[in-house]
Amino acid sequence: MATCPECDAEIEVDEFDVDKGDQLSCPECGSNLEVASLSPLELDLAPEDDEDEDEDDDEEVDDEDDDDLEDDDEDEETDEEDEGWEE
Repeated sequence: MATCPECDAEIEVDEFDVDKGDQLSCPECGSNLEVASLSPLELDLAPEDDEDEDEDDDEEVDDEDDDDLEDDDEDEETDEEDEGWEE
């Protein structure tokens, strides 16, 4: 048995079926929980969605790539203008 850190509900968890870091949800309050230790079995609130943070990081990289492309386009336009002046 373990206790939900959010609502103090008793949660029946077989400590042999879980590993440290495993996630589950509280049947009473629905909180996302993470196994913090096995002996004694303790649960903590799970960290917020890491996947969302990863997606945000990916978007930032995409934005940087877009900026690089815009810079390249500007360089090409400048080159074309320079060529026009030479003729």
